[in-house]
Amino acid sequence: MSRLSSIFRLLSQNGRTALTTFITAGDPSLDISVDALHALVEGGADILELGIPFSDPEAEGPVIQAASERSLAHNTSLKNVLDMVREFRNSDKNTPLVLMGYLNSIGNMGYESFALQASAAGVDGLIMVNLPPEEADELRACLLKVKVDLIFLVAPTSTDERVKLITRASTGFVYYVSLKGTTGAAHLDTDSVQKNVERIRLYSNLPIQVGFGIRDPESARSIAEVADGVVVGSALVSIMGEEGATKESILAGLRKKTAQLSAALGPEPVAK
Repeated sequence: MSRLSSIFRLLSQNGRTALTTFITAGDPSLDISVDALHALVEGGADILELGIPFSDPEAEGPVIQAASERSLAHNTSLKNVLDMVREFRNSDKNTPLVLMGYLNSIGNMGYESFALQASAAGVDGLIMVNLPPEEADELRACLLKVKVDLIFLVAPTSTDERVKLITRASTGFVYYVSLKGTTGAAHLDTDSVQKNVERIRLYSNLPIQVGFGIRDPESARSIAEVADGVVVGSALVSIMGEEGATKESILAGLRKKTAQLSAALGPEPVAK
């Protein structure tokens, strides 16, 4: 059983919704990312999303765009990102870790080479924001060989036929984008999220995680009532970008914020 499957089963048994936390690799420096991942786990994160920095992240709001800019300012590469995962796995064998980015980021490396290196490093899943399922066969085949999940996004505007197509293509979990717009937006409509999550469940038995617009314990708790997981990014990335912050203050801030979010999602799994 994969790490993703195992954590969702464990959380379900314990009446808890998954907390997935996002940060951008190499932000604000290369030497903080691995420690930041550990800090998120220490704070209560169940699943980690590590962003691959990209120069034109069209789905991201200003907070995560700025994080990519900070990371790319010191030339963070995809190899650096995989090295971070490998280092993280030296002391954490259990927490699922998903890479999130844009297709351009892995194109130069080549799908097969990327899949092999990602699996060897300890990556559990991949989200390519600008990869439609109709064009994913080649990458999916490479990832399937090394048992890395390929996760797709469902939008509020997705038709039933589109939802059916996306959920059939997804493995690991389905990522529901809770609002129209970019990451970091604040206009979260819980009723709309509930209706669309219920619609997705008609076509898939995979866990459904909801992201975009979740920034505090209150919004996390409201989404937890209808979803299998909540994804928090901008609220954490903003800590990484605080002016004058030290490494110690960033790590402490990540632990504190994650602990607040985690406490809103139910009891901690016994075996975590």
